[in-house]
Amino acid sequence: MNNQSIHYEASSVVWKLSDIFLQMIPFEHNQLVFCCIGTDRSTGDALGPLIGSQLVKSYAFPFDVVGTLEEPLHALNLLDTFNDLQAQDESPFIVAIDACLSEKSRIGNIIVESGPLFPGKAVKKQLPPIGDISIKGVVNIGGFMEAQVLQNTRLHLTYNMSEKIARSLQLAWQRHLLQNKNTSYNNHHTQNTWQQIGYSNFR
Repeated sequence: MNNQSIHYEASSVVWKLSDIFLQMIPFEHNQLVFCCIGTDRSTGDALGPLIGSQLVKSYAFPFDVVGTLEEPLHALNLLDTFNDLQAQDESPFIVAIDACLSEKSRIGNIIVESGPLFPGKAVKKQLPPIGDISIKGVVNIGGFMEAQVLQNTRLHLTYNMSEKIARSLQLAWQRHLLQNKNTSYNNHHTQNTWQQIGYSNFR
């Protein structure tokens, strides 16, 4: 699975997105970091910071989150942040999240891809690609005066998309924990069963 796309208003979108995240995000990684790119000064480009703030407020989401409404991760500090992450003793697995522009028919789509995203295109910034996987929300039409288009995107759309993505990430993490718990229980139960029927005599 290298590329998945689903509309934020699709039926059961939070559950379906959590399925995708479960398959693509290694929640067991020791250095899992969520980089939520964007700025609160632009309604369209606020998707990342909105998601970051919602994740930070969730006590049940234990991972490092960079980029919130209070402390945005944007074109002016992204390079320094990227270098700091790469300088860590253990290389982090980065989930990069950002708004993007595309065709009118794709507005509202949430795209999950293997590989990095390329931030700063709409504001003509040369920034390094970031992310081992990327999550992008199509918030408006691209191709012409993109910085202005982002600034004039409806906050209603951006906020609703951010809520669906944040809830899906939290659900994926909870489902990951539950899967591990069930696996541990099943392994323990199987071991006890074999011991009860004398498996230890065959070792």
